[in-house]
Amino acid sequence: MIAIVQAGSIIYDTPATLDKLEKLVAEAADKGARLILFPEAFIGGYPKGLNFGIVLGSRAADGREEFNKYFNSAIEEDGNESKRMKKIAQIHNVNLIVGVVERQGRTLYCSVFFYSSSGYLGKHRKLMPTALERCVWGCGDGSTMPVRFISYLGSSNIEKNSFKIFKGIELYLAPTVDDRDVWLSTMRTIAVEGRCFVISACQFLKASDYPKGHYMREKTTDDKILIRGGSCAVDPLGTVLIEPDYSGELIQYLSIDLSQITRAKMDLDSVGHYSRPEVFQLVINETPFKAVTRK
Repeated sequence: MIAIVQAGSIIYDTPATLDKLEKLVAEAADKGARLILFPEAFIGGYPKGLNFGIVLGSRAADGREEFNKYFNSAIEEDGNESKRMKKIAQIHNVNLIVGVVERQGRTLYCSVFFYSSSGYLGKHRKLMPTALERCVWGCGDGSTMPVRFISYLGSSNIEKNSFKIFKGIELYLAPTVDDRDVWLSTMRTIAVEGRCFVISACQFLKASDYPKGHYMREKTTDDKILIRGGSCAVDPLGTVLIEPDYSGELIQYLSIDLSQITRAKMDLDSVGHYSRPEVFQLVINETPFKAVTRK
């Protein structure tokens, strides 16, 4: 059984967010879930509504201070927070996929960390942050586009969907904060084109998830919804298995039959009989790129 967690971070309080994650994992595992998906940037937070004092051509000092707080809320791949999530996955014997804000050196990345009962499995970094996200997150590269869990599980932060499809993915996980109505249409398109199951977990965030005294709370009410959810699931023929729910935080559950993929690929297999490599080929560079290389 798959559990789709629709919940929000506690902004600038990573220990409390980890406590929340542990509670939600325990709840889902008790109900029989063996794969638990959390939204994009759940650990570290998605700073909805902030601009970090960025205006074209100038930067504000208070924006730099805001970024410093955000940086300090991020986690490292081999840090204590990641080790705690590994332990949580092991205790509850689950596959755990969590959107995190990853810190490496002085740069942040929007990443997805993968865990199983055997430990930490690896990560995916968002290839291209969108709009103002590029001012606070770095870009990933092709080396972190994994297909995990015996080749049928992968992850993407919204973008570069066809890359995953051409790696033969069967269960496509899409952690997100995109709560627009059009998101479901995007997920259905990926499912139909890839003939795969698509599972998406979106945050549900209120202004009250910011610290007391923060201007995001003072300029509105605590009940102001900043990210409204909309988690969903779609089967390989585009049928919506879980409709978006915008009512609040919740966990939704789903069981799937992977044999549906074979039935769906009877008439469309993008990496098999439906491909035309003599006409069109997709070239993916999975080489890690480093800013400094010593020879």
